[in-house]
Amino acid sequence: MNELVIRADGVELATQSFGNPAQPPILLIMGGMASMLWWPEEFCRRLAARGRFVIRYDQRDSGLSTKYPPGRPGYGFDDAVEDALRVLDGYRITAAHVAGFSQGGMVGLGTALKHPERVLSLTAISTSPVGVDRSSLPESDKAWLEHMAVDVYWSDRAEAVAYCLEDARLIAGTTHPFDKAETRAFIERDFDRSGGYLSATNHSVLFKIGKAWQGRLHEIKAPLLVIHGTADPVFPVEHGAVLAEAVAGARLLKLKGGGHELNPGDWDRIVEAIAEHTGPKRAVDRR
Repeated sequence: MNELVIRADGVELATQSFGNPAQPPILLIMGGMASMLWWPEEFCRRLAARGRFVIRYDQRDSGLSTKYPPGRPGYGFDDAVEDALRVLDGYRITAAHVAGFSQGGMVGLGTALKHPERVLSLTAISTSPVGVDRSSLPESDKAWLEHMAVDVYWSDRAEAVAYCLEDARLIAGTTHPFDKAETRAFIERDFDRSGGYLSATNHSVLFKIGKAWQGRLHEIKAPLLVIHGTADPVFPVEHGAVLAEAVAGARLLKLKGGGHELNPGDWDRIVEAIAEHTGPKRAVDRR
């Protein structure tokens, strides 16, 4: 694993890469309030072992990337899309495969729409479609919504960790057991590395997607793979189905009993699907 901090346009983006830079690149974009560590290191290594150059990064206000005062983010959804390009530019990569989880999948969709020449393929995991009428789509699980409404003192490590642990339990699937001890240990490591989660609350701005993105999913030309758990309580599986239906030629892979998570029990299947989706190996176009 190699680390690189990309500095561009007044923004610092912390990144890590796995594998051989000569192999086809895959850019991983994580979801709201989550640092790049939520793409587990072992998951990244397994993907790299399939002959891919894997890059993960901290979006603004997460991990070690640029942070803003709580409630005053200096960016929006469009800036998050451009940050994905800043990462590719920092690695001198002209075009890459892109995989996004949850809100990170939305950023991936935006990247494929705004910069189609930079996206070789797109994988959207546990993602809701961008720019569509969601009134007919099922809402998030009531228990999770009630949990989201709880006021949290984010500067208190114990309280923040306990809240995130309960969040992880609520969004877990039904097929694999929830590992409370391992999840707590991970959240504690992530909290300490990030210097706390207070600034990460700014990520709510990333869900404010402007009218310019409305009704455009049919424009996506990059091959699209949608991966979605059938027991996802945040974005029920119908969200993934609508996304797949909106893009010509898209493929939908349902994970039976899968939640809003990257559960280790599903890694082999997810890695295999992404490896297949991003192959055969293409020559890496570098500047």
